[in-house]
Amino acid sequence: MTNYSNAPELKASVLGKSTEYADQYDRSLLHPIARKLNRDQINVEETQLPFQGEDIWTGYELSWLNPKGKPQVAVATFTFPCTSQFIIESKSFKLYLNSFNQTQFNSFEHVQSILTDDLSIACGKPVNVILFTPNDFACLPFSALPGECIDDLDIECSHYQPNVDLLRGDDNRIIEETLHSHLLKSNCLITSQPDWASIVIRYRGPAIDHASLLQYLVSFRSHNEFHEQCVERIFCDIQRRFSPAMLEVCARYTRRGGLDINPYRSTEQENTPFEIRTNRQ
Repeated sequence: MTNYSNAPELKASVLGKSTEYADQYDRSLLHPIARKLNRDQINVEETQLPFQGEDIWTGYELSWLNPKGKPQVAVATFTFPCTSQFIIESKSFKLYLNSFNQTQFNSFEHVQSILTDDLSIACGKPVNVILFTPNDFACLPFSALPGECIDDLDIECSHYQPNVDLLRGDDNRIIEETLHSHLLKSNCLITSQPDWASIVIRYRGPAIDHASLLQYLVSFRSHNEFHEQCVERIFCDIQRRFSPAMLEVCARYTRRGGLDINPYRSTEQENTPFEIRTNRQ
């Protein structure tokens, strides 16, 4: 099991601690955590990342006051490049967003600008922020995951910590396919609260045995790690086991605390081509 217990940035985190909720804007509530913390564990060099990608967060509980004191509400998407030095610890992100609740801002554009600036500074790279009004919510429609679902395979499962040795394939048969599963579950690194996800894996390379892939994904079930870290671990395990010419891994996690997190990692491109939002989100 991955051990981060001595990491000072996690000891300083608000995760798992009783916290008062501020309702006046406070950018200092954001708590960055170095991506390097996990990448060292999976032997990934920060200067030679084997993937491109981004983390797309959706915030469903964003509100503030207009100059007349009238509440405004929005849904927001926040896109962080995977090349940023830091991720934002999710509880601190929630506390930060809550701090907008009783603060007056001039306009949607004003709020969007502040969010963009604060998050970009906190993670160390430009962050893209888009706000949707409730009437714009069709911009984030539900959709089916692409490719073949492997969840109905009749498999036996006995491993509940990540086990790359479960992965099997045919190195002599080169194919391109897209697979997905709704059975990915991991746990919060600090609180052990469950994190539920659907995952899409698209690759071109030696054929991966579908049953073994599903067993491997199920093996994350008792594993404690942040969302972004789990996806990078899955990407690296598949890449090192099969050396595919092309690989994309995208997870859609269900929301917790009004936020969902959707990491995407790829050998091909920085921005996810999967315009999807599952009915579990």
